[in-house]
Amino acid sequence: MKIALCQYDIKWEDKEANKRKIDLLLENCKCANEIDWLVFSEMTLSGFTMNTAVSELTDEDHAFFSGLAAEYNINVSYGGVEKGRNNLITLDRKGNRVNTYSKIHLYAFGGEDKHYSPGERQEVFELEGLRVMPAVCFDLRFPYLFWNKATQVDVYVVIAAWPMRRAEQWMTLLRARAVENQAYCIGVDRLGLEGEIEYSGNSVCYDPLGKTVLDCGTAEGIFTAEAPLDKALVAKSRERFPFIGERKTFPWQ
Repeated sequence: MKIALCQYDIKWEDKEANKRKIDLLLENCKCANEIDWLVFSEMTLSGFTMNTAVSELTDEDHAFFSGLAAEYNINVSYGGVEKGRNNLITLDRKGNRVNTYSKIHLYAFGGEDKHYSPGERQEVFELEGLRVMPAVCFDLRFPYLFWNKATQVDVYVVIAAWPMRRAEQWMTLLRARAVENQAYCIGVDRLGLEGEIEYSGNSVCYDPLGKTVLDCGTAEGIFTAEAPLDKALVAKSRERFPFIGERKTFPWQ
């Protein structure tokens, strides 16, 4: 499966402007017809806002992403709020919903827990033969979420609004999740400013050995990986280095 990651300068709380930007980025993407799966960042259309009236997705917002999936014949993952939960939503090539994951760990340092409700369950779903586990931003700091489902997962996908000043931590944690669980790990972040907070993108994909499959750097655009996600590489890595089977159950007594 060939992935593409979209990192762009989200216009604060302006969904219609952001839809126009996404349309333009896709129109200018020379590899658009080669993409199998396109992934956007957290709260894709609004930015990471505590204004629930703006962040809540409408039927028109969902229709926008469904339209992209159908028009370009791609699977699409995007972020937004539904019924007070910060979600990662995945659609198939026809625009039908495949999965919805609600962010479990809310970012209390930024007041997210005062405006949104946490998710209550992990999700693993299949996308064209790949077993995918979704996560959102702050979830990345809690490795037990990733360990817990490792044997069932080929690809982790993490969408985020992760500040530039902690970009090194973002990339380090994504690579760690890939290496320790011997699975692909995709991370998609945004660009631009939200008030005084700056975002640098640094959207990436690492393979099961921690090697870089795609590094979007700090530029705006839709970036495609040259090498496709390979389920066989996950299996081969785990067979050659069977570390997951050596894990212990905690706490020790």
